[in-house]
Amino acid sequence: MFIFGYFLYALAVVIKLALGIYMWVVIARVILSWVNPNPYNDFVHQIIRAVYSITDPVLYRIRAMIPLNFGGIDLSPIVVILGIEFLQIFLVRSLMEIAQRLIY
Repeated sequence: MFIFGYFLYALAVVIKLALGIYMWVVIARVILSWVNPNPYNDFVHQIIRAVYSITDPVLYRIRAMIPLNFGGIDLSPIVVILGIEFLQIFLVRSLMEIAQRLIY
């Protein structure tokens, strides 16, 4: 059973890493919405498009389910970050705990 335990532990680490990266991409999206980057720089424009294409599907679903727009302030990134934190605490820690019990 220890092999399955190590598999669960590795899966938990990968999920934690992916959720952490996605949280930083959402934070980058928020910062990009505050500043006006140079649209003539092609490299910057590609990065901005990549950030928006990664975050748009999740943010649009949150906006459709819960209209969180108060006076021009979009609160959907806060909901996404809270959801990521919930998944990191509940899902990742649960997987790590199950993995440790299977290993030892």
